[in-house]
Amino acid sequence: MKKLVLMMAACVAACLFTGCDKADDGKMKLVVGFDADFPPYGFKSGSEYKGFDLDLAREVCVRRGWTFVANPINWDAKDMELNSGSISCIWNGFTMQGREAGYTWSEPYVDNSQVVLVKTGSPIKTLKDLAGKKVGVQTDTPVQKELAGKGDKKAVAALGKTFTLIVMPNYNQAVMDLDSGAVDAVALDIGVAKRKMADKPGKFEMLKEIVMTETYGIGFKKGNTQLRDEVQATLKEMVKDGTMAKIAAAYGIEGNALILK
Repeated sequence: MKKLVLMMAACVAACLFTGCDKADDGKMKLVVGFDADFPPYGFKSGSEYKGFDLDLAREVCVRRGWTFVANPINWDAKDMELNSGSISCIWNGFTMQGREAGYTWSEPYVDNSQVVLVKTGSPIKTLKDLAGKKVGVQTDTPVQKELAGKGDKKAVAALGKTFTLIVMPNYNQAVMDLDSGAVDAVALDIGVAKRKMADKPGKFEMLKEIVMTETYGIGFKKGNTQLRDEVQATLKEMVKDGTMAKIAAAYGIEGNALILK
């Protein structure tokens, strides 16, 4: 009976560790929940899911001998997916600020800023020029809360006047609406803004002022410190041997500060 209890406890621990069952090959399975419309961190290219964060996760799995699974999720349902065990973690340009108490976090690994993207030649040159304009944001993001006046309100104070906040399901839609003229500007992550400018050279430009600064971390289910520690230790190995910087360069975000030591 004692042996049976110990075996059951080990199985429970393994499930907590991965956030899901084992793969068909018997290996532990890391199921990464991500937004498939969030390049360069996570996106679909042909039939494959790619991105800076997904490539980091793949490499972690290679080094740990785990099976990697990329699971695109509805961003609004991310907490339900994590708490139900459908995914092992949320790893996709996931901002820590404003969410500190909701997850067991890795150490921050990217220092990210929120910036404003406009069409090239736009009369909008500063944050104050957004007064009276339509500003697109992605739903359930810190910059949405900030511009809605629910953050620390520094950005709202900088604008000085009112503007219309247009909340959208993803940044791809927001930038499409910017391109069509449905919105005048989009507030978004600097890495995403740079990717959009690179995808359409000369089409968009970024304001010099930033809206807010933030850091990215990996969000695990509250209390799942074992999985967090394993992933974080492997990431630190990848920082030391230059792998993280190499992956960042492949996606054109090497200019973003990689802050994990």
